[in-house]
Amino acid sequence: MAVSFTVTHQDSTSRARLGILRTSHGAVETPVFMPVGTQATVKTMTPEEVRAAGGEIILSNTYHLYLRPGHELVRQAGGLHRFMHWDGPVLTDSGGFQVFSLGPLRKVSEQGVTFRSHIDGAEHFFSPEKAMEVQTALGADIAMAFDECAPYPCSREYAREAADRTTRWAGRCREAHRREDQGVFGIVQGGTFPELREKSARELVEFDFPGYAIGGLSVGEPKPLMYAMLDHTVPLLPEDKPRYLMGVGSPDCLVEGVARGIDMFDCVLPTRIARNGTVFTGRGRLVVRNAEYARDFAPLEPGCGCYACRHYTRAYIRHLIKSGEVLGIRLTTMHNLYFIAKLMRQIREAVRKGEINAFREKFLKEFLSSRKK
Repeated sequence: MAVSFTVTHQDSTSRARLGILRTSHGAVETPVFMPVGTQATVKTMTPEEVRAAGGEIILSNTYHLYLRPGHELVRQAGGLHRFMHWDGPVLTDSGGFQVFSLGPLRKVSEQGVTFRSHIDGAEHFFSPEKAMEVQTALGADIAMAFDECAPYPCSREYAREAADRTTRWAGRCREAHRREDQGVFGIVQGGTFPELREKSARELVEFDFPGYAIGGLSVGEPKPLMYAMLDHTVPLLPEDKPRYLMGVGSPDCLVEGVARGIDMFDCVLPTRIARNGTVFTGRGRLVVRNAEYARDFAPLEPGCGCYACRHYTRAYIRHLIKSGEVLGIRLTTMHNLYFIAKLMRQIREAVRKGEINAFREKFLKEFLSSRKK
């Protein structure tokens, strides 16, 4: 089997668990966060730097790589791993979220989606079969089934139609997929309607995918509502398959997601806010570009072991960012990737010791404290 998963420990007081996800390019411990390399690169980082920061598996984007440089070029280069010089596991999303975020630039039918490129306006067509063709050429270890992501808020009818179509498209993806060294994950949809989430999950489980994602969350709904959807959906997914919460990367959501049984996460948030001069710390976000740090000669986070914190100060990094120097956002990105990877290690250790609930309470109290000031 191209992708396999083994649960190595189940917490007795929550749904949190530890596991090993095995792929054609190696195994990773779960729960795990996947840095996002949208266009075959984690922005501003070399693969070696991503690895040094603790990254083990990364996500790339089917939609963007299809448009530029083109999946056939990547195939001719020897596949995504060789093209981007990354020897670890890679997951490619289906492109569904990007296509459906185009709004008036796309038109949905049962066959697929006609859309116009955000780059040059050229018309393209994506179907489940096309999504599998592109991801087969890219050669990721894990490919995602093509889905329709309903926005928030939306009507129950819209969410039902999108979820039902996602199920039908998942079946077509399964039929079209041929690459033996690549696994395909199904995506549960249903918006914020518990009964639709349940229907989607039960139908997708029938396809016996090697893993299941929960999509259509973290799209604008309140966090308590997202957690409620996880509480309802996770128990419906197979115990022996990995569970992937798509598009979630805020530290508090990672801790809450693990406690609810999630094994995999991805999000652009850590790298995106880094490029805006913001970093994660144990006591919340720190906006290092702010004037108050102009003469602050402490590291981004005292005690942090990342490259940026071991060698540079807030004052220097602020100077770089304010001056438009690329090194500034490279350093904030290094720090945020390191912070998230360290957090996931701490979470795994807490689960291993049976202390996830205590860890969650303490971490959230400290991390969210800055919001109350």
